[in-house]
Amino acid sequence: WRSDTGCRMFVSILSKDGSFSGSYLPGPAASDPKILTSPLQGSQQDAGLVPQPTFSFTVHWQRRDSETARTTAFLGQCYVGTKGEETLHALWLMREAAESPDEDWKATR
Repeated sequence: WRSDTGCRMFVSILSKDGSFSGSYLPGPAASDPKILTSPLQGSQQDAGLVPQPTFSFTVHWQRRDSETARTTAFLGQCYVGTKGEETLHALWLMREAAESPDEDWKATR
């Protein structure tokens, strides 16, 4: 899968229960060149039971020279066209670690 901004998701393991894992690579539009290929974990509905399955996955960002913790959650649906082409539509939230509850307001995008 490739996003509109050039980010790429690679699924390396897809289990029978719909869980999957892989890696997420930032695209050329990523604002931080220090972001590395990052691990992802997710799950999807059984495509044999529903024609347009929903899915979710999280990415725990790996960064060069940084201890800042960031996690992004994606939630979406896979649409399958009449010729079998798949298109993923997803929303996302990114969370940075906050130093205190007073800083919580700016930790989620």
